Amino acid sequence: MTIRAIFFDAVGTLLHPDPPAGVAYAAVGRRFGTRHAAEDIRRRFTESFARQEALDTAAGHVTSPAREAARWRAIVGEVLDDVPDAVGCFAALWDHFARPSSWRLEPDAGSALAALDRAGYVLGLASNFDGRLHAVRAGFPELAVLRHVVVSAEVGHRKPSPYFFRELVRRTGFAPGEILLVGDDPYNDVAGARDAGLVPLPFDPAGTGDALARLADLPRRLGVV
Repeated sequence: MTIRAIFFDAVGTLLHPDPPAGVAYAAVGRRFGTRHAAEDIRRRFTESFARQEALDTAAGHVTSPAREAARWRAIVGEVLDDVPDAVGCFAALWDHFARPSSWRLEPDAGSALAALDRAGYVLGLASNFDGRLHAVRAGFPELAVLRHVVVSAEVGHRKPSPYFFRELVRRTGFAPGEILLVGDDPYNDVAGARDAGLVPLPFDPAGTGDALARLADLPRRLGVV
């Protein structure tokens, strides 16, 4: 079956927090009086994020804007549990990650997307990030060719739920096998897309196996000159 649409995961594939999340938490935490060391904050963030992922899995990957805000409020509260103003600290971090200036594009993303758009592919984002993604995307002109922006909090289910991937099918009107999903997460992106009948393509800068190591290689893989 011919690929007609290509969706990209956002965080970890097209977009990366800059500075990394742990560094941003440490910087904001210091402003609000945390005494945790930077390395401890990075560890606590990783552990807290994993706990929230497990909770969502146990809940069948159901989500909403309220759930996403609660998830991040819990993470900030666990990571920076010693700040006197927990409400202000959470608001500062929430706003930080809503700004395009807090993110960077994956190298070659702009040129790869432009080539795929010229070749006639329908392009989109498929993300477990929340509604802040719309504001972040708007800050990168290179992402304007992404016609569809599918956000889990707006769909009601997070990847790897099949309900999330059905929304990609609904938005495009294409058969699942005509939709390619490029993502860095083996579980949420690759396995989720495969189980829903889409065509997954792992993204891994280390170039493991058949994974896509650079976005610039994608047009060539698809025969786009």
